[in-house]
Amino acid sequence: MQLQEKNSPFNQEQAEQLNRVIPTLTENQKIWLSGYLAGPASSGAAVHDPPQTKEAASTEAPAKTREVTVLYGSHTGNCQSLSEDFAQRLKQQDFKVTLSSMDDYKPKALKKAEDILILTSTHGDGDPPDNAIPFYDFLHSKRAPKLDDVRFSVLSLGDSSYEFYCQTGKDFDKRLEELGAERLFQRMDCDLDFEDPAEEWMQGVLEQLNKGRQSEASISSEAPVDQATSATSYSRSNPFQAEILENINLNGRGSNKETRHLELDLEGSGLQYEPGDSLGIFPENDPTLVEQLLEVMEWDPEELVQINKQGESKPLREALSTTFEITSLTKPLLEKVAELANHEELRELVHSEKLKDYIYGRDLIDLVNDYGPFKVSASEFISILRKIPVRLYSIASSGKANPDEVHLTVGAVRYDSHGRNRTGVCSVQCAERSEPGGSLPVFVQRNQNFKLPQNPDTPVIMIGAGTGVAPYRAFLEEREEMDVEGDAWLFLGDQHFVTDFLYQIEWQKWLKEGVLTKMDVAFSRDTSEKVYVQHRMLENSQSLYEWLQAGAVVYVCGDEKQMAKDVQSALLTILKQEGGMNDEQAEAYLTDMRKEKRYQRDVY
Repeated sequence: MQLQEKNSPFNQEQAEQLNRVIPTLTENQKIWLSGYLAGPASSGAAVHDPPQTKEAASTEAPAKTREVTVLYGSHTGNCQSLSEDFAQRLKQQDFKVTLSSMDDYKPKALKKAEDILILTSTHGDGDPPDNAIPFYDFLHSKRAPKLDDVRFSVLSLGDSSYEFYCQTGKDFDKRLEELGAERLFQRMDCDLDFEDPAEEWMQGVLEQLNKGRQSEASISSEAPVDQATSATSYSRSNPFQAEILENINLNGRGSNKETRHLELDLEGSGLQYEPGDSLGIFPENDPTLVEQLLEVMEWDPEELVQINKQGESKPLREALSTTFEITSLTKPLLEKVAELANHEELRELVHSEKLKDYIYGRDLIDLVNDYGPFKVSASEFISILRKIPVRLYSIASSGKANPDEVHLTVGAVRYDSHGRNRTGVCSVQCAERSEPGGSLPVFVQRNQNFKLPQNPDTPVIMIGAGTGVAPYRAFLEEREEMDVEGDAWLFLGDQHFVTDFLYQIEWQKWLKEGVLTKMDVAFSRDTSEKVYVQHRMLENSQSLYEWLQAGAVVYVCGDEKQMAKDVQSALLTILKQEGGMNDEQAEAYLTDMRKEKRYQRDVY
């Protein structure tokens, strides 16, 4: 029964509040409330509470809802996407929410913060992602304030195959506690298949935030879903089957590399992207590898196994092909196998110094051959495997220049390890098992940390090696389409000029037409002394410094362990050499560039 304003003495707001509260009351609560309201009406005295003046009763405010600050540190965009979704859910439940990337958040605002929710990935060897570095450094400095009145919770994304799994989230969690903040909900560390644990964390946080709120605000923690939209919206949870239009090897005959240029059809998907974004692909395992695992474990390939918490099942062969990771080992996996199989020797390995060396370059078949076969059922074993990680590739095209298409640059990974030939799960699927006319399940991953400047006249310096040049092809296609007149300088590196000059004709055309102002190339295997992009930067140090002083935005894309670190070292050298700075001043200059989004990296 709904209370109508026109049939009652209540105004619209009061009627709406009553309509929300009354259905939530038990019979005992309704009886108590009717007696409470009847008492003052008949006797003029309160039943349980001391008397209040009319003015006091009308001005008494409900319990104050604490403000929620959602901060994210994101490298590929996963934490940003989760943060945006969670902030929306909080707003739908009438929370006051501040949403910000960590590099946009003013650290001084911490003094006024109430509830802080941190969502962060971990980068490289346990480092924070680039857009979290300033906030991370501040929080771990002596300038960080005491946070005695703050509550917090941390969601940490990582990859359990790395030694410093979710380290940045662990660091934030520990430091906030050290500063006196109260843990609102326990930290959740998520592996590459982060969706379910992330949802569990959000539900737990919502439950804690809702405690103590008045019943009128205590609504379901489930966010409403627009059914009409969800049925046709393609995303990570609902990938689009994109038809393969082209699949071309960009390397010349004689190259020891294979780099595929893929063109995919997005017509009818509604998917939109900008230069700098990535395309996610849900890959499948090599069928040969799947058959080898089935054989060595003596499993029935047609046995139905459960693949998720919702109870969905697939035949074992299909599950191993499309759902579960079998090509890499992690410490958590070996711990679970040791317990599942009650394997003492494997337990000893897990807790020994030999573990790191053992898991590097080995897969599930190696584990079974070395320590198995394990006397466990397929269903039991499947339950401890993690999902095949999504692969993200920098988009190599402009949507404006290629409507309803997306292009990728994918380097096929092949190597020998421990006496067996190994291949990259997704890269070799793209190279060997992705023919034109076939399809790949894809979604667009936004990356706000690698974007062209808003002012098109701002000069850009693009530095990349190998497939790291992919986003720069998208940048220049976009700038050509928009008739941008700002200067653009490309530093490109690879192995051999003749066989590995990716997109050579396009770069040279843009150079001739003025879309590209300058280009410096480094082919490391063409000379007796290896030359890389950082060497070309140092050779052009004066000119490059002048571009920096003119406000140029620097982009770095490619290998993190070597190329990106060497490029940063070269930038610091140029700042010291041409700008007369000492080490501390050069580091501060780069930090300021990062804060101003003039130093952007997409490294892996």
